[in-house]
Amino acid sequence: MYSEYDQYDAMALAAQVARGDVSPAELLEAALDRLDEVNPEINAVTQDHRELARRFVGDGLPRGPMHGVPFLIKDLYATITGTVTSNGSRFFSDNVADHDTEMVARYRRAGLVLFGKTNTPEFGLTVTTEPQAFGASRNPWNRAFSTGGSSGGSAAAVAAGIVPAAHSSDGGGSIRIPASCCGLFGLKPTRGRNPAGPDRGDGWSGMSTEHVVSRSVRDSAALLDVTRGPDIGAPYFAAHPRRSYVSEVGAEAGRLRIGVMDSTADGVPVHPEVKRAVRAAAALADSAGHAVEEVSPRFVDESYGEAFRTIIGGNVAMAIRKHAARMRKDIPAESFETITWLLASQGQQQTAMEYATAVQTMQRVGRNVGAFFTEFDVLMTPTLPDPPVRLEHFRMTTDDPGAEGPKLARATMFTSVFNASGNPAASLPLHWTPEGLPVGVQIVGRYGDEATLFRLAAQFEAVQPWFRRRPNL
Repeated sequence: MYSEYDQYDAMALAAQVARGDVSPAELLEAALDRLDEVNPEINAVTQDHRELARRFVGDGLPRGPMHGVPFLIKDLYATITGTVTSNGSRFFSDNVADHDTEMVARYRRAGLVLFGKTNTPEFGLTVTTEPQAFGASRNPWNRAFSTGGSSGGSAAAVAAGIVPAAHSSDGGGSIRIPASCCGLFGLKPTRGRNPAGPDRGDGWSGMSTEHVVSRSVRDSAALLDVTRGPDIGAPYFAAHPRRSYVSEVGAEAGRLRIGVMDSTADGVPVHPEVKRAVRAAAALADSAGHAVEEVSPRFVDESYGEAFRTIIGGNVAMAIRKHAARMRKDIPAESFETITWLLASQGQQQTAMEYATAVQTMQRVGRNVGAFFTEFDVLMTPTLPDPPVRLEHFRMTTDDPGAEGPKLARATMFTSVFNASGNPAASLPLHWTPEGLPVGVQIVGRYGDEATLFRLAAQFEAVQPWFRRRPNL
């Protein structure tokens, strides 16, 4: 085992491989040793592709910027040839891919070594990672607590040192929420920044996008550099950046206009530790010379929640129907968790007019968010209104599904609006509770402006570094 493997980020590991200090095969075996050591405790990785990875390394890796770095893929819509993409669902246990998605192909071309898939809730529908299909992922900081979701397996794997960064996706907070829960950096890119093809034009009518969770800001930037840009036939894409994202890390941020809100426009209270985290981050921004101002923007109205459910329900129903038709099998309700089946049933019954109305509602949210960024460069908020919750706080299978809606709405009240608008947003690990649980602070940029977020995040990382802060495993 390469004994220092988990002390470096992906860029540092790639540099060691380039110098000949360590080989891709040695890094892979170090990652597998770490996987075998900690995964029984945290259940982050649910599909082990080690033999495929060994063959891939043996055949010779592409000489990309991440040559030889071990990497994990989230088990949600991202396909790897010859492997199952279960989407966290028992119904998709026979969903063997005959191709790579474009994101996976770009990771391969970068030289990353893909050796497994990470746990996710069924269809990524909740903010914890406790699917019936694979069991709960457990937070490396305290195994009685949730990792967040839906990229909870990826976040747990990175926090536990299995990999320095892992593929994730975000349709309502699913990169930023587990990053907050697991003490990581997690950026949701601008809508259209990364490809969704070839199987989908977009995810959840443009609300969902893919990227990574990571321990360092520069890894997030470097990995966005290797995946950004439209694929063939993309329905839309974000404007190209002026220069590479990794060059923004450490670059002068300038004097930014930062709006800070530590509660919603309706005054919904947040946990005292969360408020403390946001105020401390605002103080850091002020001391760095930024113009910091308290704000209370109202981006959504009472139609927002129903519109969100309409879009998700329609997409879940479509995914289930397409797979059932391809495999020529029935769709029994008992194959799904309660909330999944309710959403799919709603999606099956709703009209085209209802779906079109929901999309229009989301576009109106985008206009509201866009107006805010005519006056500010960055919005700072909590990522979550509460510190990590205990396992089983959220229940996808329950006798009282009506109780889950308000809990999910609370958990996503600072994140999902930027899925609707498409703006880039990131969670920074800037605070820990007295009990040792991480609390993230969210920063949001104007549409297409990941560069400013990388510059600001790197500034925070330099002043209050988190890389060496590790859970006790």
